[in-house]
Amino acid sequence: MKNLFCISLILIVSTVFGTAFAGELTPHRAQYKVKIAVLSGKLNTELREVDGGYAATHSIRATGLSRMVSRGKMHVTSEFSAGPEGVRPVTFHEIDTIRDDPETRLAFDWSTNEVSGTVGTDEVTLQLEGIAHDSVSIQYALMHDLLYAEPAETYVLFDVDKMRIADVKDAGEKTVKTKAGQFKVVGVSHQRKGSSRVTTMWCAPDLGYLPVIIEQHRKGKLNFRATLTSYTPI
Repeated sequence: MKNLFCISLILIVSTVFGTAFAGELTPHRAQYKVKIAVLSGKLNTELREVDGGYAATHSIRATGLSRMVSRGKMHVTSEFSAGPEGVRPVTFHEIDTIRDDPETRLAFDWSTNEVSGTVGTDEVTLQLEGIAHDSVSIQYALMHDLLYAEPAETYVLFDVDKMRIADVKDAGEKTVKTKAGQFKVVGVSHQRKGSSRVTTMWCAPDLGYLPVIIEQHRKGKLNFRATLTSYTPI
């Protein structure tokens, strides 16, 4: 299962935006300015509470002249539980008309340790060995683990016909300036084994490890960048 961004947003905690207890996710809406190669767009995200956990919705559309090149959209929703034991995905739904990918629907059954669903018209079922994530819940898992302590060195991702291991590394610290303000950030990078793509989230500890900048490099070349422009708790 592909994801153009392989990204997701993290909760925000501050005296400006509101306060949360350590380890908790804060429901919110956020917007990012996105640059993909020569195209530009907006990434809108929403995290809200639902029965048994949270639902994260991410959508992207082209803006400006880029709309003449790409009139499609990407809309992804992931529901998951979150607690001291970590984040566990429950359902995943992706529609991507930008790349004309098949619609994907998944359900994670932790009583049988299986993930099943459809990718286009194809049915898929895989046995799970421990916690596995979809392309959205992995990001909230990283956020959750940063809030509680530190991310693990590896995470498992579901990818249509098999599980893929994602290695997580510390990318260092720096200060960045965005439309939403200036922040001291720590970097967390993750890369699927066998993939040439490396995604790095620059997270602000003062904002509950919200990634204020998200970058993806392929073979060492930057091909995606998202920068926070607004945030609203809900």
